[in-house]
Amino acid sequence: MNETVEQASSGRRARGGGGAARRAERTAVRVEFAKYIERNIPNLEILNEEALSIIEANAETVLEEIGVNFVDNPAALARWREAGADVQGERVRLPKGLARKLCATAPSSFVQHARNPERNVTIGGKSLVLAPVYGPPFVRDIHGGRRYATIADFRNFVKLGQMSKWLHHSGGTVCEPTDVAVNKRHLDMLHAHMTLSDKPYMGSVTERSRCVDSIEMSKILFGDAFVDQNTVMTSLVNINSPLTFDPIMMDALEVYAAANQACIISPFIVGGAMAPVTVAGTLTQVLAEVLVGVAYSQLIRPGAPVIFGAFVTSIDMNSGAPTFGTPEAAQITLGAGQLARRLGLPYRSAGAFCGSKLPDAQAAYETANTLNIGLLSGVNFMLHACGWLEGGLVSSYEKYVMDADQLGVLHRLAAGVDMSANGQGMEALREVGPGGHFLGCDHTQANFKSAFWKTDLFDYKPFETWDEEGARDTSQLAARRVEKMLGEYQAPALDPGINEALADYIAKKKASVPDAFL
Repeated sequence: MNETVEQASSGRRARGGGGAARRAERTAVRVEFAKYIERNIPNLEILNEEALSIIEANAETVLEEIGVNFVDNPAALARWREAGADVQGERVRLPKGLARKLCATAPSSFVQHARNPERNVTIGGKSLVLAPVYGPPFVRDIHGGRRYATIADFRNFVKLGQMSKWLHHSGGTVCEPTDVAVNKRHLDMLHAHMTLSDKPYMGSVTERSRCVDSIEMSKILFGDAFVDQNTVMTSLVNINSPLTFDPIMMDALEVYAAANQACIISPFIVGGAMAPVTVAGTLTQVLAEVLVGVAYSQLIRPGAPVIFGAFVTSIDMNSGAPTFGTPEAAQITLGAGQLARRLGLPYRSAGAFCGSKLPDAQAAYETANTLNIGLLSGVNFMLHACGWLEGGLVSSYEKYVMDADQLGVLHRLAAGVDMSANGQGMEALREVGPGGHFLGCDHTQANFKSAFWKTDLFDYKPFETWDEEGARDTSQLAARRVEKMLGEYQAPALDPGINEALADYIAKKKASVPDAFL
C-alpha cells in the first residue's frame, strides 16, 4: 500500500559500515506517501429501504412542484427548456424522472491524474481520497496568532501537504492569499500546487476566465492531448441552498464539464437556516439540488465526471452560528452516502470540521466525530480533511499537522482485520502458552514494526521525561512538527521547460489586466 521515498539532506547517503551508516539512516529525511484508502470495511447505513424511497420520491416532488432557480443564466434556461423542463422566468421545474435519467451518464468512478503518476487517485467505489482545508481567508499559528493569509502561507500549506504521508491530494484554496490581487491570485495558487507538490490538485472556480486559466495551465503541465483525454482537476461547485444555482458556479461547472474535468456538486447547507431542521427534510433538499447539478453537467457533456457533494452543518439556535461534530450532521452525512451510492455517483462529504477558535479539546472532539463519520459513511473524496478551524474561517498550521497525523487512523481502520495466518497469531499463542508474555516471541519480533499504527506527533513519554522536556502540550508539539516538515521540504522535480512555460503564462496574464482587490 505504501511507498517510501528516502532523501538524504546532504544529497547522498553516508557510506561506510557500522554506526556511521546506521546514524546516516536515522538522520536521512524520509518522506512517506500512502496510497489513497481502499476500504475493506462495510459502510454504516442508517436508512432502510422505505426511508430511502420516501426521500427520493420527495426530492422528485420538490423538483416538479417547487423547482430550482437558475439566476442570470439564459443559456442554462435554454438548455433546460430543450431537455424537457418547465421554465418560467428563472424557475426551472423538472418532470419526475428527468434529472435521474440525465444523471445516468455520469461515471461511478474516475481517475484524477497527478503529474507524478504514482500519486494518481481513483475517486469512487470503495476509495477514500483525503484533501486539505479549502477557502479560509485567515491563518493561525502558535507564533503569529490569527491573521489574514498571504501567498507565503499558501505555499507553506502546499509544502506541508506534499510532506504529509496520509494526504493524497494537494487541494485547492488551502487559504485565501489576501496580499495578491483577487483577479490574479488564482494564478499563483495554481502555480504553487503545480510546482511545490506532485499530488493531484483543484482548479479555480471564482470566475469563468479563471476556470479557463486552470485548464490552460494544466495543459502546460500535462500536455494538451493528455488533458483533453484525462481528468487532471477536481473542482468545487457549491449550490446556493436552498435550490438556487448562481451564474458564477454554473460558469465553472460548464467550463470544467465541457473539458472533462471533475466537479463536486455540493449543496452548502446550515441546517435550520438553509434547509429544514429535520434530517429527512435536509436529505430531501440535498438530493434535489445534487440531482439538478449533476444532470446539468451531463447536459453540457454526457459522461463528464462529477461527485455527489454534501456539506452540512447544524446551527446554534441561540447565536445562529454553525455547529460541527453534531449527531444530526452525522446522520445526514451517513444518509447522503446511501443516496449517492443508489445514484451510482462518487461521494464527497465530512472533514476535520470544528467551530473552535483554537486547536483545543473542542476542536479535537468535533474533528474526530466528523472524520470517523466520513469513513463510515462511504465518502470517496474528503475535502477539509486537515487544517480547518473556526468554522472554516481559519487555516491552522498546528491543526493541519494534528489532523494530518490522525488521518493515519482512518487508513488503519479502513484496512479491516487481517485474517491471514500471520494475522491469526496462532504461532504466537502456541509459543508463549499460559502465563508467559509476548514481547520476545518470534511473532512479535517479526511484526512489531508494523503491528500498531504510530503517531508522528503525540507524546507517550513518562511524566518525568515529558516534564523535563518542557511539558509541551499538543499545540506546541505540532508547532515543532510544522517547523520540521517545512525545514525538510524538498520540491519534487519538474521539467525546467514546463516550469518556465508556466511562469511565462502567469506573467502574461498578470500583465494583461490591472490589479483588482474586489
